[in-house]
Amino acid sequence: MKVIKPPNNLIYTEEDGKTLFLSGSIEMGKAVNWQNKIIDFLSKEKIVIFNPRRDDWDNTWIQTIDSPQFREQVTWELNALECSNVIAMYFDPNTKSPISLLELGLFAKSKKMILYCPEGFWRKGNVDIVCRRYGIIQCISENDFILTILEKSRM
Repeated sequence: MKVIKPPNNLIYTEEDGKTLFLSGSIEMGKAVNWQNKIIDFLSKEKIVIFNPRRDDWDNTWIQTIDSPQFREQVTWELNALECSNVIAMYFDPNTKSPISLLELGLFAKSKKMILYCPEGFWRKGNVDIVCRRYGIIQCISENDFILTILEKSRM
């Protein structure tokens, strides 16, 4: 397994395995670090994981196109999403996750998404309708989510 986080380059080979982007709730202090659970579970798999949860994120960065650090982060995420074989998306009910909702819209038609949106997420109805319309795999539990990611990463 290989894990790549921003701002590191997205360097991998076909021999490294399929690519998986961990999209979803990150909101620091609100969202659980669900990405680490997935990484731990897949630790023995032949896979490249793109984890956008940046170790050196600084909340003082201004979220504007003119901010080099912010622009680098967003560009890294878009590039990783585009080159991923599988996009695993989780909506934590304790968050609003506006960027994850944006990513859902951008990649809903991609046929490479697996999604887990538990009861209590403030826009679950919208998420459910988008998933149904575009045939996105929707998981019913955290365990189902993890096992589905494993299955898709082996195909």
